[in-house]
Amino acid sequence: MGVMYIDGKRVEFTDEKNVLAVIRKAGIDLPTLCYSSELSTYGACRMCVVEDKWGKIDASCSMVPRDGMEIKTNSAKLLKHRKMIIELLLSSHDCNCTLCGKSGSCELQKLAYRYGVRNVRFEDTREQMPIDYSSPAIVRDPNKCILCGDCVRACDELQGMGILEFVHRGSNMRVQPAFNEPLSNTKCISCGQCSAVCPTNAIRIRRNIADVWRVLFDPTKRVVAQIAPAVRVALGEEFGLTNGENAIGKIVTALKRLGFDHVTDTTLAADFTVMEEAHEFLDRLKNGGKFPMFTSCCPAWVKYCENCDPELLDHISTCKSPMQMFSPLIKEYYAQKDPSKETVVVAIMPCTAKKMEAGREEFMTDGVPDTNYVLTTTELIQMIIEMGLDFNSLEDFAPGMPLGLGSGAGVIFGATGGVAESVIRFCMKEKNYEALEKIELCGVRGFEDIKEATLTLDGQEIKIAVVHGLKDAKKLIKQIRSGERFYHLIEVMSCKGGCVGGAGQPAGTTARKKVRAAGLYNADNMTGIKRSEENPMVDYLYKNLVKDHAHEWFHVHYKH
Repeated sequence: MGVMYIDGKRVEFTDEKNVLAVIRKAGIDLPTLCYSSELSTYGACRMCVVEDKWGKIDASCSMVPRDGMEIKTNSAKLLKHRKMIIELLLSSHDCNCTLCGKSGSCELQKLAYRYGVRNVRFEDTREQMPIDYSSPAIVRDPNKCILCGDCVRACDELQGMGILEFVHRGSNMRVQPAFNEPLSNTKCISCGQCSAVCPTNAIRIRRNIADVWRVLFDPTKRVVAQIAPAVRVALGEEFGLTNGENAIGKIVTALKRLGFDHVTDTTLAADFTVMEEAHEFLDRLKNGGKFPMFTSCCPAWVKYCENCDPELLDHISTCKSPMQMFSPLIKEYYAQKDPSKETVVVAIMPCTAKKMEAGREEFMTDGVPDTNYVLTTTELIQMIIEMGLDFNSLEDFAPGMPLGLGSGAGVIFGATGGVAESVIRFCMKEKNYEALEKIELCGVRGFEDIKEATLTLDGQEIKIAVVHGLKDAKKLIKQIRSGERFYHLIEVMSCKGGCVGGAGQPAGTTARKKVRAAGLYNADNMTGIKRSEENPMVDYLYKNLVKDHAHEWFHVHYKH
């Protein structure tokens, strides 16, 4: 333990990694534009500068706290310094804020207001660059970039992809893909983690709000929503609900108020995924199939294998993701009830890569996407705001039957380790409470980068791994190829924390993602149906709707 003196106040510190953390611990909101506790320290924006007792100025994010250190966070020199930085950033930034999707939540905009910067004395002499709309998931606007480097570090440090990088020097410096190629020409996997950390909307989610409004107002269309598990524990945060609170009831009501004809729950499709994936896994065990078998729920992970490691494609489960399993089933169900209307499926997802997945040729029928549109959690939040709904005062309603009943196993799909745990629940012969408790403690839960579990199934020892974040997935694959490790089943999620940390969710730290995951496990605890095979709607739909369409609707083979 040490002691610092911040603005004359005595502040104790322990294991804080930098002076900035100590300052925030002391209750001082020091501004930053390039700092993220989830990424390495970069120190580019210089907004977090402090002044020591000798008048020296330095960035607090890159300063190590020392016992006896004396600093000021606010002085005439620091105030002048910060205002100048903001003015310089604004001078080389597209300041058409009224039309910007980040207006109201833009960090640069907030700081300009906070420090009273109303005039920019410097002319923007930079060449205007074209906006890159080539990606199905994200949009890149170089004219809004402030060179904070957050996207560069997120792409490299979290995903190990290195799609974005700094190019040129001095006033000509830019952030862009190699050779300034459109994102669609790179190995981008559409995970969107770059957009999640961008403070100024230089990289943003590709929006489908206008498309969805259009079909909602079309009386010839039957518009059906499906809600992913992770959405229910994140959306309410933006309206003041407790972090991690399960808001599925209010979300259903909001969707009905927005004009959706029917609201379904993707947890039911997750139950189908468990059934199909578990049977595939047991078949591989029986016949000595290719191991490890990788889960296939994450479209960014599948895209990574296609782009960067096609040898792994034969190891990926043939199961579609729950979203893509559910959409053709939804359309067939409502077509049988009333064929006079066209069914439009809108998926509410925590993930930007789902937009890419929905547009894949493999998931189209007669040229029409099975999932017509994907809205991220943040897009649905925007629609609720546009509608003027008081979200907190909405009554709670459950999704409609029979497409709205999911098990606890389906709910936990949204957290890292959830898919693996759900498959284990199906495969284990014991179906009592003690068995559930044993599975819970086996090692697949938690936020460690790589988790391992060993279970016995019919006398055979089964090795399972769970990894989240592609950089760690690549590390694990390397160890498997070298012979250091062997597994029968591996769950891979591209985003840290799993779907609760998807780029389509409201921005959150690791601590917030853990709370969201806890919210999903709590929803599982409160559900009477713990296993996918115990869900009566699964059996009913297999017999009365799916019938001989199981392979067509639920499976896909990815090509090199």
